Amino acid sequence: MTQTPKSSTAPPPGYDPAPGAPTMPSVPPQPGRPPTPAPAPPAAGPRRTAFAEGLDQLRAAATTEPGRLRIIGALLALLVVAFGAVAAWQMTERTSAADDVLHRSQPLTSDAADIYRSLADANTAAASGYLAGLQEKPAMREGYERDIRRAASKLVTAAANSEPGSTSADTIAELSELLPEYKGLVETARANNRQGYPVGGAYLRAANEMMQKKMLPAAEKLHQTENQRLRDDYADAKSFPWAAAGLGILALAGLAWAQRRNYQRTNRVLNHGLVIATAASTVVLLWLAVGHTVARAGLNDSYDHGVRSLNVLHEARIASLTARSDENLNLVRRGADTRTLDDGTVVDAYEWGYDQEIEQLGKALVRAEDLADDTAGTKPVQDANGFMKVWKDRHGLARDDNNSGNYQAARDRVIGAAKEPTSVCFDNVDKALATALEHEQTEFKQAASDGRDSLTGLPTGAAVLAVLGAAGAVLGIGRRLSEYR
Repeated sequence: MTQTPKSSTAPPPGYDPAPGAPTMPSVPPQPGRPPTPAPAPPAAGPRRTAFAEGLDQLRAAATTEPGRLRIIGALLALLVVAFGAVAAWQMTERTSAADDVLHRSQPLTSDAADIYRSLADANTAAASGYLAGLQEKPAMREGYERDIRRAASKLVTAAANSEPGSTSADTIAELSELLPEYKGLVETARANNRQGYPVGGAYLRAANEMMQKKMLPAAEKLHQTENQRLRDDYADAKSFPWAAAGLGILALAGLAWAQRRNYQRTNRVLNHGLVIATAASTVVLLWLAVGHTVARAGLNDSYDHGVRSLNVLHEARIASLTARSDENLNLVRRGADTRTLDDGTVVDAYEWGYDQEIEQLGKALVRAEDLADDTAGTKPVQDANGFMKVWKDRHGLARDDNNSGNYQAARDRVIGAAKEPTSVCFDNVDKALATALEHEQTEFKQAASDGRDSLTGLPTGAAVLAVLGAAGAVLGIGRRLSEYR
């Protein structure tokens, strides 16, 4: 047995381990060849987006009935939730606008009108006090002070509720600066008048010009601005929620199509989940339509029989106050201020102004009576109209006395020393208009509250029912999917 030698010594030269075996010829060294290059990887195509991959998966899923059911269920749930969300959002905005009409816009509009009325009344009281002179009664003086305090208080309230930098805020700031200046002029006129100095009339005229040319126009501008804001809030509150209604109709159409499809494939009339989703969506849509219709009717009623009447009554009251002021200033100035008419006739400026304002008062009372919708609103307007006619008659007597040179008799017929002064007529007109304003304010609040209350709970209810409808749609489709497992 041949053993492999254990020695690691190299064999001697010429050693042939296998005698007789052919020897392989030696291969001459070959020139070097370049290594065969590895095949290049295929060029990578453009990277696919997640949306494209999702779309492919959606297409793949749509080839099977379970996949199609999952897509239908997701779309129905999304549509019902979107309907509920948009309905809740739009009705929240309309509820907020209706609440602004009731608690913000209209009260601010009334405050602006009260500012105008208080300023005009203060100006009238100042002229009446000047005419009375040493015979000025404490009640007359207290009326002037009360009007000034009321105007200042209403300006503070309006400033607190106006937006900084707005037109209203600028107007309020202007009036706040002019009010103490006006009061100073009136006090100077009063002091000079009590001492018998004729210069008091010049100060009173300056105060009246400041009131007529600066303060009352600014107050009127404030009233118009707030009135426009009120109209904007009405428009926002009454606009129909078309987006929510459109989504609701689309959701009901989708649910009806899904149930019809289910019936055609399974011959089952009802799918409980889809029926729940349809019922919830129908309730939201009907609630939306009926609630908004009732709210719109209430808001329309509050505007037609509240805001419009209030605006006309404010106009009547302002005309009455201005007429009274002109009546007093006509005697204070004693014909010193004239006006040239279009036909060239020269007339007393304040006498002409009285005639114009009395005419405006009569027209406003006619409109106010037409707008009043019940006896409680009509009677005070009719009373004011009757008092106005008596006022005109008594003013005619005072005018005759003044034109004939009997100044003392004319003054007595105006400020109250006579048996039947025009001051009583003016007070009666003002009280009747105040009663009418109070009644119309109550009518407005009632109608506006009814309109706003009809929207109560609608945003929350729409959101809750939408979630219920979406859950019903998912459960209804899930019931069908369970049949494939």
